[in-house]
Amino acid sequence: MANRLIGKTCIVTGAGQGIGRAIAEACHAEGGVVIAIDMHPEPLNEWTAASGVQSVVMDVTDQSAVLSLAEKYDETSVLINCVGVVAVGSILESHASELERSFRINVGSMANMIQAFLPAMRTRKHGSIINIASVVSSIKAAPDRFVYTTTKAAVIGLTKSVAMDFIKDGIRCNAICPGTVESPSLHQRMADQPDPKAALDAFVARQPMGRIGTPEEIANISVLLASDEAPFMSGTTLVIDGGMSL
Repeated sequence: MANRLIGKTCIVTGAGQGIGRAIAEACHAEGGVVIAIDMHPEPLNEWTAASGVQSVVMDVTDQSAVLSLAEKYDETSVLINCVGVVAVGSILESHASELERSFRINVGSMANMIQAFLPAMRTRKHGSIINIASVVSSIKAAPDRFVYTTTKAAVIGLTKSVAMDFIKDGIRCNAICPGTVESPSLHQRMADQPDPKAALDAFVARQPMGRIGTPEEIANISVLLASDEAPFMSGTTLVIDGGMSL
């Protein structure tokens, strides 16, 4: 079904590459007015320049910049938070600075965006907020992902809290929890390993389905949640992980 987002202004963060880019492209293909946001201009401008998608280069952990963005796009009805960073290591190998940085990026950026865009949605009694969490969170653990697991679990808590507090105001807030998904950051993490092929095999083996997910598979579900086809869904943690959490 096409054109499910006609008449909707969609903000997508972390849209320079990977899942964020796929979501922004899918929302645009469905007729949404898309504002793609990333702090890195090169990957963002590389694809938005020829697509008709508006691009904004900014750091969404900057609260004042986010508030200015919300004033400019006060008609936004769909907010998709896709900014995230993966820290590696157990609790004994993780520094306090890594935990603070990951909370600021993985959780703080989403809180900034929601605080800025929610009031106008609330006034209009309509809005869909989608947070990209992870199956590696409060759903399940993965080896050497203490900081990542902790912060992505916080994203799920944030999502449920917003959903509960504003459900009577016409606001839906849901989290998508992917398993291992094809992305430039995943390839970089594999390249950083002594044996990249063994690292790839290990990532694939985590999904009983026997493969890594695609960004488009996450984007398809994001469009569903952003559209008016999922009006009874709020506070949900939608797992898309090839069976990783079974």
